[in-house]
Amino acid sequence: MFRATKIDFLGIRKYTFTISAIMVLIGLVAVAAIPLGRARMGIDFAGGVAVQFRFSKPVAINNVRTILSENNFKDANLQQFAEPDMLLVRLKTSRGGLREVTKALGDIFTKTMPSNTFKIDSSTEIGPTVGKKLQLDALKAIGIALLGILFYVAWRFEFRFGVAAVVATFHDVIVVMGLFYLMHKEMTLLIITALLSLAGYSLSDSVVVFDRIRENLRGQKKEGFIPLVNRSINEVLSRTVVTSLTTLLVLAALVFFGGHVIHDFSLALFLGVIVGTYSSIFIASPLLLFWKGKGKGAAAPGQKAGVKKGA
Repeated sequence: MFRATKIDFLGIRKYTFTISAIMVLIGLVAVAAIPLGRARMGIDFAGGVAVQFRFSKPVAINNVRTILSENNFKDANLQQFAEPDMLLVRLKTSRGGLREVTKALGDIFTKTMPSNTFKIDSSTEIGPTVGKKLQLDALKAIGIALLGILFYVAWRFEFRFGVAAVVATFHDVIVVMGLFYLMHKEMTLLIITALLSLAGYSLSDSVVVFDRIRENLRGQKKEGFIPLVNRSINEVLSRTVVTSLTTLLVLAALVFFGGHVIHDFSLALFLGVIVGTYSSIFIASPLLLFWKGKGKGAAAPGQKAGVKKGA
C-alpha cells in the first residue's frame, strides 16, 4: 500500500502532542465528572433495577423498546437471551422502588401485548454501594492492565519502551473516554470491556513499531535517532494502516448494522482503533526521544554518544 515512504512523522510531533494534550484534558474532565455525579453512568455504576420476564410467545426486542419508549421508559436497557421468549429489562433509576417499577412494566406489557402472557422470573435492585464498588473495580482493572503492559514491554524491550507504551495506551483509553463524554454516551461495564480490549490492540500496534526501531538500532552507525525512528515507522506503515483498515471495516459493520445492544461497545472499539493507530505512530515512538535526546549524536542502547560499537 505504501512503498518507500519518507514521511517525517517526528517533525510534526509538537502539533500532534498539542492535539493529544487537548484530547487527554477532555478525557481527564470526563474522569473527574464521574465522582462528581456529572457523567452519564450506566445501571452497573449508577444503580437501578433489573426485571427478567418470560413470555408465552417470542417477543421482538425492537417492538418492546418502542413500547417502553412510548410509555416514558426511554432509558430502559433491554437484553434478550438465546430463548426468544425471555427478556431482561434494566432501568438506571428506581422510579419509586423495585416493586413499583416491576408493577409498572407488567402493566405496560399487559396493556400493549394482551395476547402474550408473561411471568416474572426475577427482579433485583442494584444499590449505589454496589455501583461505587463496580466503579472502583473498573479503575483497578484498567490500572492493572497498564501495569501489566509496563512490565511486559520493559521485559520484552527496555524500560523506556515500556513507559512509552503505557503512556500511549493511557492516552488511547482516556481519549476514548473523553469522546464518549462529549457524545453524552453512558459509561457501562461493556464500555470498560471495550477499553481493556483497546489497551491490548494499542499495545500490539506499538510493539510492531518498537520492534522495528529496536532492529534498526542494532545496525545503527552514523544515523541519528530521529531519522532512525522516522525510517522505522515508514517501514511498517503499510502493515499498520492495512491492519487498522481491515479491523475498522469489521467494526464499522458492527456499529451500523450490529443493533442497539452492542452499538456503544462497537463504537468505542471503532474510535479506539483510530486513536490507537494514531498514537502508535505519533505518540509512542516520539516519546522515546525523552530518553534518547535529539540530533544525530543519539547513541544506540548500551553505547555512548559518538563511540562506535566495539571501540
